[in-house]
Amino acid sequence: MAATNSNLFTERFRKYVSDNELFTADDRILLTVSGGVDSMVMLSLFTECGFNVGVAHCNFCLRGAESDEDEVLVAEEARKRGIECYNRRFDTQGEMERTGESMEMAARRLRYEWFDELCAEHGYTTIAVAHHIDDSIETFFINLLRGTGLRGLTGITTRRNNIIRPLMFATRKEITEYAVARQIPYREDSSNRSTKYLRNKIRLGLVPMIREINPKFTSLMRGNIAHLAEAQIFVNYAIDIIRQTVIEEQNGIHKLHLNRLGDRIPQNFVAYEILNSTYGFKSDVVNALMRAYHAGVTGKRFYSKEWVAYLERGEIAIAPIADDDDCEIMVNADDLRSFCGNSVLYYEHTDIDSIKTFGVPENMAQIDADRLQYPLRLRRWRAGDWFVPFGMSGRKKVGDFLTDTKVSAPERKRQFVLLSGEDIVWIVGRRIDDRFALTSESENVLKITREII
Repeated sequence: MAATNSNLFTERFRKYVSDNELFTADDRILLTVSGGVDSMVMLSLFTECGFNVGVAHCNFCLRGAESDEDEVLVAEEARKRGIECYNRRFDTQGEMERTGESMEMAARRLRYEWFDELCAEHGYTTIAVAHHIDDSIETFFINLLRGTGLRGLTGITTRRNNIIRPLMFATRKEITEYAVARQIPYREDSSNRSTKYLRNKIRLGLVPMIREINPKFTSLMRGNIAHLAEAQIFVNYAIDIIRQTVIEEQNGIHKLHLNRLGDRIPQNFVAYEILNSTYGFKSDVVNALMRAYHAGVTGKRFYSKEWVAYLERGEIAIAPIADDDDCEIMVNADDLRSFCGNSVLYYEHTDIDSIKTFGVPENMAQIDADRLQYPLRLRRWRAGDWFVPFGMSGRKKVGDFLTDTKVSAPERKRQFVLLSGEDIVWIVGRRIDDRFALTSESENVLKITREII
């Protein structure tokens, strides 16, 4: 990219910011800079245009010396440009084991919690993230392959609340060419070349194949995503009108009356849009709920992070999760998964020779299956509950265990336990009971994996 073209790129950036009203002259903008080419170009553009910015860099301590070298580069570039730079190191691996989150989910939560802290402490009004149009296209395919509704096909938004993405006008190629033309230093994350990640498989494999078929693939997908985003706006408008007809609130309980929809309106679609956008229910949970609804099941409960939905007499009732919510979920021997709180538990029956018997993370439980009495039960812990923590021989009250392990008050309220008969098998996501642990005599294993939804 010649100097003239790089100047045009800067003007395109200014125009994109202005056209989309991403921020005002009075805003203080926190730039999230990893050291990669996208964020280093974003840093250059903002400083060249004279905007009021600071830099935040996260070291997730996952790539050894590479992570440390990224940190040094970002700090040095911010110093050269006279910009305040904040850095934080995270024990990401430890957080993954503590919460059961994937690496991507744990890193995302950690960084945005910290960004919010920086905004509150230093007066930043806006957080800028360096996603571009190719990221949005890759997100389209990720969601398509994982299964999604219309909203998941609208790519990455330019703005959401106080988070902006000011490079969404540009492609990865254009950004790299600008970096070369302006001699902007950046580092290449070696994990970007690993095809064990779905995004990289799409970026390095699928997208180049499609581009061979249609060289105008990027501009075509930009238009497709824009059309889908407009369709989602229309759906949102229609759902807002439908919501007024099918939702009734009484004494804090919201009732969803799907029977009020006409025959030509798809119930499952409306239920997903309302339950997901209004109450935060994930697609897996909505699918399970609607299967139970159509089967005429009564009394079964389904959870989002803050809400519980239950079926009663052909209606779906939704209420905030009460502090003393005491639901009980039965788990049969042939069940493959169940939902509890903001988690889904996956069950796998296997034998002792096929499992890893050491270094198991907290989000996984490996239980001696021959000691279990079915059906198992999932419920919230209660005062007076006790168990024998793995590796110990004496009883411990669940409440004392949660206190000793520094579980926050909100998490305590949502803590589930898995029981066999009247005995606790697992403090879900935290510790198994020693009485159900694998021994040298164990033959059959129930492997349970918890994922946060």
